[in-house]
Amino acid sequence: MEEAVFIDGVRTPNGRAHREKGWFRKIRPDELLTVIYEGIFERNKKVKPEDVDAVLVGCANISGMQNDIGRLAWLASGLPVTVPSNTMTNQCPSGMSATMHAARAIMTGQADIMLAAGVEDMEKVPMGANMDFPPRILKYYNGADLPMGPTAEKVAEQWNISREDMDNFAVWSNKKAAAARNAGKFKKEIIPVKGVDDDGKEFLVEHDQWIRDKVDVEKMKTMTSPYKPNGRITAATSSPLTQGAACLLLMNRKKADELGLEYHYKFSYGVLAGCDPTIMGIGPISAVQKLFKRTGLTAADIGPIELNEAFASQSLACIRDLKLDNENAPFKRVNVWGGAIALGHPLGQSGARLIVTLLNIMKTDFPNEKYGLASLCGAFGNAAACLIEKVK
Repeated sequence: MEEAVFIDGVRTPNGRAHREKGWFRKIRPDELLTVIYEGIFERNKKVKPEDVDAVLVGCANISGMQNDIGRLAWLASGLPVTVPSNTMTNQCPSGMSATMHAARAIMTGQADIMLAAGVEDMEKVPMGANMDFPPRILKYYNGADLPMGPTAEKVAEQWNISREDMDNFAVWSNKKAAAARNAGKFKKEIIPVKGVDDDGKEFLVEHDQWIRDKVDVEKMKTMTSPYKPNGRITAATSSPLTQGAACLLLMNRKKADELGLEYHYKFSYGVLAGCDPTIMGIGPISAVQKLFKRTGLTAADIGPIELNEAFASQSLACIRDLKLDNENAPFKRVNVWGGAIALGHPLGQSGARLIVTLLNIMKTDFPNEKYGLASLCGAFGNAAACLIEKVK
């Protein structure tokens, strides 16, 4: 089996998906992909676009501007027509799935150079846009239990996650994200993008829009759930609507050595998993358990962990069930640079973004750790987990 090493990983800043206040409201999702493609090749000049074996792009809602966005964005970027692409979806894990498929193509010897990306614009292609649910699904599930908000409420109830614990989790997500931004830790992964401010004036966006520098804890306590009377989930403890793209450059280790490229980490193992769609947020529990069972590892073997924060309820349920860290924030190794509640969650992008950020965290904050782990849940009970290993 060949080794698939990570040469580089980049992303755009995550922008707010809002028609009037979103910094990327005048930018199409395919244009965000162009930014990161150009960034990857500019940073890795020994890698030529025409030498890429394939581009795999994850996207949760493949319709409208995001219809076959993998191929169309590549062509719209003026890149070689000879390079094939594959747009894929399994909801939020889409970008991670793209990364796993790219790595496996290299490990089986069927490719040498791959790009794995994720993209989503939740303003121009709203969540669930043009979706037509099969009526037969109602034979098995209550349709009211399938939307994301109700699933988060159900998880909070079943796992007994208190409102206070979720508020605390959200506060720390923003604190960690703001601290990481202020320390310049995201600069290694973010490719600046020209956006517009609230007044429509163009400026260079260099950091994520959603990070709250000051969280009003007292105001958080007064917020109500939009999903259920007397519910526990609020906007403050949910990931916000976001726009963004991320991309990873993976390569056969022998090819990387041939080109004289630097690398530090490789793809070690990845799994997909499924769970009850009415409690979709606990998907990482089954995904990580599956990964541990197949690799023989335990939580004690893992260094930093990037766990997507779709909702505070599901993140806390996963952390506690898997015993990944403390019972609540602040955490020692989970989302040490903040998570999606602060950074944003552009659905199909997030799985790739988690890996991009994890690679940087491992290199800068956990240089002596052998393993890093990334995992996330997805709509309708999809989940994924990916193991990153330090190269000897």
